[in-house]
Amino acid sequence: MTDPTTTRAGRHAPTTPLDRPDHPDLGDLRGRAELPGPDEGTDRRADGSSWTVADEPVHSPAAAMLLREYFVEVADRWYRLHRGRGATAEEIEQGLAEHHSDDLVPPHGVLLVGRYGGEPAGCVGLRRRDGATAELTRMFVRPARRGTGGGAELLRAADLAARAMGARRITLDTRLDLVEARALYARHGYAEIAPYKEDPYAECFYGKELV
Repeated sequence: MTDPTTTRAGRHAPTTPLDRPDHPDLGDLRGRAELPGPDEGTDRRADGSSWTVADEPVHSPAAAMLLREYFVEVADRWYRLHRGRGATAEEIEQGLAEHHSDDLVPPHGVLLVGRYGGEPAGCVGLRRRDGATAELTRMFVRPARRGTGGGAELLRAADLAARAMGARRITLDTRLDLVEARALYARHGYAEIAPYKEDPYAECFYGKELV
């Protein structure tokens, strides 16, 4: 699961379970920092830079950097919303260790890294849920590259990767406060679906049929 800045500085109910005082701490976050930002389909750069997306090992330097930035941002947003402060370094390290991305490897998963102008700028992961379904996770674009079309390019690449895995649909879950992500998914053909798993941080579920 499943949000996240480049420095320390991926459920239908009337109220969110995150507000409960007994709610699980950062260790249960599943990574839902899908924050590509507004105007995602428009490249506003005038220097000719463009996006490229390719699969990459989760422990490569570029992938590790992006996954850490992703987790820091999603954790900070959750803590500021529900605790009135950012996540501590200890909480970040604990969360990264407990909820790693080691399952995003072939043949049942993949991590895609997007580069803008040749520099690592975003990522998205997929994991197989069953023979027909892939789950999207770890969707992230670095703040400095939001608004340059990166979210759209990563989602297009994820569609191709899911088809290559034999999936006929993609599902995902995210949090209510990650409004940028929810808007991006809606623009790219995702619709809200019924919850398909139990997760205290999964407040909205989306799905898309691959045609």
